[in-house]
Amino acid sequence: MKLRSIEQFYENLGARSQANLDNAISRIVETKRRNGKVMLVIGSGPNLHEGVTTLVAELMDKGIVDSVTTSSAVIAHEMGGSLDRVKRVKASELGFDPDSHFLPKGGVFEFSMMGDDELDLLRKEMVIDDELLRKGRAVDGDVIIKAAGNMAYPVGLRTENLSTEILTIAQTYGLPFETVAGWGADPRTMIGMGAQKGKPVLVTVPQLVGGGNVGLAVADSIPVSRRCARIAAMMEEADVIIESAVALTQEIHDGPFECYTGHGIWAYWNGLQTTSLKGKTLIRIDLDENLLKAKDAQEDSKQIQEAIDKGLPKTKITGIPFRMEMSAFARLEGSIPVVGDIGEVWPIIASKVADALGISLDFMSYPQQTTEGQQMREWLVESVKPVDREKILNRLKTFGQSEAT
Repeated sequence: MKLRSIEQFYENLGARSQANLDNAISRIVETKRRNGKVMLVIGSGPNLHEGVTTLVAELMDKGIVDSVTTSSAVIAHEMGGSLDRVKRVKASELGFDPDSHFLPKGGVFEFSMMGDDELDLLRKEMVIDDELLRKGRAVDGDVIIKAAGNMAYPVGLRTENLSTEILTIAQTYGLPFETVAGWGADPRTMIGMGAQKGKPVLVTVPQLVGGGNVGLAVADSIPVSRRCARIAAMMEEADVIIESAVALTQEIHDGPFECYTGHGIWAYWNGLQTTSLKGKTLIRIDLDENLLKAKDAQEDSKQIQEAIDKGLPKTKITGIPFRMEMSAFARLEGSIPVVGDIGEVWPIIASKVADALGISLDFMSYPQQTTEGQQMREWLVESVKPVDREKILNRLKTFGQSEAT
């Protein structure tokens, strides 16, 4: 990315966010220079469309990011190749009843834009309805880029079916679904790079049920309590935690095994392993300016802690719409709010951290509304491939029983 673009993105931020972002970057750089660990808490949607998940995979590869939590929807999309080009047509022109229960709002049906070679590979795994594909090619429709492996035929259906196979393997060997899927995933995805580098990529409990059958399979692969314990262990190791376009984070880091702001006191009392956010840096990238106001309310007059101490609603004390994730965040001494577009903030973070550490990045994300962002999205469609089932099966053949956890 050109330095001019980075500076432009930086200028788009407010003065407070610029200062906070500078502080956040310094914390990350200082952490990596002393071999500390950085953990990411990633939501879905915008993180895919802005290329952030692919950038995170790059940062994992270069040793800047050490662990990731995300949503099951992101896992489903990464299984499909992150972004995909699909054709949307009127379902009625395919012979479907437009009022049918199974169709989404608008009565549309989507097709994956695939070449014959790609289709032939899928034929080895599933029966392809060639007549349906022929009808889809024959009718007019809109061609768009969207998150992959979702509603488009046949890739969406293939992802659904493959997730059941992956679930069987995961349950047999006591592994998270995300680990097994990562065995066959493109290394430019977070799950693929995580599997390649041995870095944990896990779905959080509040983000479990998304991505259709993938979400169910992720949820069923290991018990919820074990998932929470694994995430708590990731948090314990991390010195810096970065939240990116994600909701319900209080239930992620302020969970059943966190003691400083959370509910881990009785888990500790009963002898279970717990974690604490005390002394950690929590960075949140968010468009909601109430995040800054919540932090100010705590810093200026301890209003949020006061509300908790008195058992009062935080919204009435602070006078702002209060989202649950603001509570632990605002009260944590090491939290840094960065109010801005993740599409612009992440290139700044990645480029400045990499430069400070003397690391060369091979991929950079761009805001999707820019020319570079549009080119990036086209590249992602063409370059990041769906999960390779054969790679999963080949990895399974060499998987020793001693590796099962």
